[in-house]
Amino acid sequence: MSREVPLVAGHPLLGSLKELREDVLAAYLRAQRSVGDVVRFQAGPPGLRTEVYGVFSADGVQQVLGSQAANFRKDNPTYDEIRESVGNGLLTSQDDEYVFQRRMVQPLFTRRRVDEYATAVRAEAVRTVAGWKSSSDGVVDVSSEMTEFGLRAVARILFGADIDTAIDVIRRRFPVIGESVLRRGVSPVRLPRTWPTPANRRTIAAQRELYDVCDRIIAQRAADGEHDGDDMISLLVRARDEDGSGLTADAVRDQILIFLLVGHDTTATSLAFALHLLAGHPEARARARAEVDTVLAGRPVTAEDTEALTYLNQLLKETMRLYPAAPIIGRRAFADADVSGFRIPAGADVYLTPWVTHRHPDYWERPETFDPERFTPDQEAARPRYAWFPFGGGPRACIGQHFSMMEACVALATILQRYDVEAYDPPGHTTPVTLGMALRPAGPLRVRVTARTTEAAA
Repeated sequence: MSREVPLVAGHPLLGSLKELREDVLAAYLRAQRSVGDVVRFQAGPPGLRTEVYGVFSADGVQQVLGSQAANFRKDNPTYDEIRESVGNGLLTSQDDEYVFQRRMVQPLFTRRRVDEYATAVRAEAVRTVAGWKSSSDGVVDVSSEMTEFGLRAVARILFGADIDTAIDVIRRRFPVIGESVLRRGVSPVRLPRTWPTPANRRTIAAQRELYDVCDRIIAQRAADGEHDGDDMISLLVRARDEDGSGLTADAVRDQILIFLLVGHDTTATSLAFALHLLAGHPEARARARAEVDTVLAGRPVTAEDTEALTYLNQLLKETMRLYPAAPIIGRRAFADADVSGFRIPAGADVYLTPWVTHRHPDYWERPETFDPERFTPDQEAARPRYAWFPFGGGPRACIGQHFSMMEACVALATILQRYDVEAYDPPGHTTPVTLGMALRPAGPLRVRVTARTTEAAA
């Protein structure tokens, strides 16, 4: 018989509201340590109180994302806000609509197709670091630099030759959309979008400008007829199902905006923290640099090289363990469920937290320590599948997982060919994080860079 989920102790009047607002990741981590692997939070005063559930064990995550995935749906307020802001693309669609979209989009993410994107990724990485030589003191904020790289790399793959038409609008308008999604997604009271509040007006203006630039480019691709471009807009415009049907122009726009929303920040997070961790760990840095030099021998990195860059892949996975770009994953229970022996009621908002599971002492020795050796093949095989899940899992696992790993590996190899990175912050410095659309450092993430004497070809 299912047990009742234990309640995390909180304020008599406000429950856990203060803790969840101040630092939700720390609140979840404390709950796992003090209460257990399935917990319940109450937040807010009586009459406005909300209740959410946290699931932290690998087996519990497997049940929610895997074996019971059909019962845990993307019906919570954050997903609703994403749908309203950028459309109902692959991230947010469900049921038959999701199956259709996945079938149409899957060819864009085959291994062969993803490997073809490596040239664009490398070119944007070279472009990003080209300005580092002009830094007077050799100090670079890798957070802002990798954000710009991630934005341009994804935009180039999506828009192709039209990147310069779209990039300024995306750079200015996407932060407005992201702030709105976050603010409204966690608010207990959401005013109608039609009300002319300053925030609503900013969001609507940002949405309109983003839609306009996408719609113009999509219409041009469609007008080209047999246009053979290999950017994602062209591929989506030409995509056909088995019965010959394709995506509408609005549906193409929805997919493009979803890819932009989730694609640029996630890789930027992984690369920024990877560079910062390498800067502070000389042995890992030397090993990564030696592997790059040996495998590439001074030539430009290709997608095929990423399989041979085994240590780079290990340190990227370890970075994603410590700093998962999506540190919280939400679902809503459609019907009563049993998760790890606990009863989750229908309608409950359930949060899986890679930030916590990736630090769970049952799966990770010295969980706060950076150690890429955790991801040797033997070590990975010895752990439960869902002890590490930065890309989600089950039938809704991220379709772009291979692309994300390829992009990060190609970019990191390109950077390490050209620059040494060393710590700028003093020993013992901690890196506070904040939640945007992806996990981000709360401030600048600075490293000292030195151009290497022998550079790779462009």
